[in-house]
Amino acid sequence: MDPFADTLQRLRETFSSGRTRPAEFRATQLKGLGRFLQENKQLLQEALAQDLHKQTLEAGGSAPPTGSSSHGRTRRNTFACRQPSTLSANRASSLDNIQVVRQPLALVGLGVPLQHPATLTELPLPLPRPPGNCVVLKPSEISKSTEKVLAEVLPRYLDQSCFAVVLGGPEETGQLLEHKFDHIFFTGSPRVGKIVMTAAAKHLTPVTLELGGKNPCYVDDNCDPQTVANRVAWFRYFNTGQTCVAPDYILCSPETQARLLPALQSAITRFYGDDPRASPDLGRIINHKHFQRLRGLLSCGRVAIGGQSDDSDRYIAPTVLVDVQETEPVMQEEIFGPILPILNVRGLDEAIDFINRREKPLALYAFSNNSQVVKRVLAQTSSGGFCGNDGFMHMTLSSLPFGGVGASGMGNYHGKFSFDTFSHHRTCLLRSPGLEKIYAIRYPPHSPRNLRVLLTAMETRSCSCTLL
Repeated sequence: MDPFADTLQRLRETFSSGRTRPAEFRATQLKGLGRFLQENKQLLQEALAQDLHKQTLEAGGSAPPTGSSSHGRTRRNTFACRQPSTLSANRASSLDNIQVVRQPLALVGLGVPLQHPATLTELPLPLPRPPGNCVVLKPSEISKSTEKVLAEVLPRYLDQSCFAVVLGGPEETGQLLEHKFDHIFFTGSPRVGKIVMTAAAKHLTPVTLELGGKNPCYVDDNCDPQTVANRVAWFRYFNTGQTCVAPDYILCSPETQARLLPALQSAITRFYGDDPRASPDLGRIINHKHFQRLRGLLSCGRVAIGGQSDDSDRYIAPTVLVDVQETEPVMQEEIFGPILPILNVRGLDEAIDFINRREKPLALYAFSNNSQVVKRVLAQTSSGGFCGNDGFMHMTLSSLPFGGVGASGMGNYHGKFSFDTFSHHRTCLLRSPGLEKIYAIRYPPHSPRNLRVLLTAMETRSCSCTLL
């Protein structure tokens, strides 16, 4: 028996009825989501503490746009985004009304990641709603406590005729993906992303995939090592390294490595104390499976900082590895934990070549006091996002699109880009039923003069885009 058929049928019937289209209804749903986040802040923090040992900052503010304030902006921007945009016309359509009408897709599926089970749920969940879509949310089964809150509490704040939370592991997820959706949003590993995309392809369903990857961090010789260490350490060990945009490895010269190591040790000690395990600001690995995988990576290269672990507490200390080879396991997969390898390169050219030989990452970072070095890394590489002289602050800006490229994902979201992702941009031309004598020039038989006039009339008057 199909456990999801009735739920999905109910959501499609709601969409077909037109109930989700009125602006007032959509605003009410967004307000309900905002109230859920506000009224259950403590409950969510407790759930995250149980799942990940997260503290208040990481539980409630992994990225500023994911907080409840973003829902206020979403409500304010929804109605502006929904209005048809009137565009310029050529001579042949100068009397017509030319528009792009943004319409809801219908049924959207959301897959929530394990590393930010609540904070990223806050982020994608409202995105399909403003256009008027119905939503199926599939939380990660790995984050048990947060999954329970989302399944039992969240539905009380939303209209369940157009919203549903479904639970289960890989088998149930596979059954869910057999159904036709009108868009699927998934964030997770490239391996699972391929499964999602394969299932979606059977129904020609478009997907937005945020898949992470190994995010490089180039550190130039011309830099202040302590400033770099402070910023890299915070972004690497934030959420115990379980963040898809965290710096995954450092590329630098041997000379810079020698200056950077004591600076990293200083930063780690200041952030987490002499015994990081006792720090209230350092979380734990999500489950024992991932803990065992990460502990295996500690044997790569040589441990220069940290390296301690405790199976009973799923604890791994903030760790820095040196003498790492490109062929070792720690460089073959996204680490997704508090381990930072350092690889040596002879200079910027070798660093850029190293980055470009590998799959395109979700984020890329470059540190240098020379702005030309940062600009060159930006110009000669490709990644989902880029940040010069800092960590993943670019993803905290709702005015910027967030997403991957190549193996790190496809599509983007945040702010108006979210509205665009979950809407169909429908081309629309509205013409008067009259004026037939003017339009009759289009019909055969065609004289050379009529063809010249027609072709001239259909030429674009101007182009506001910049191609070069």
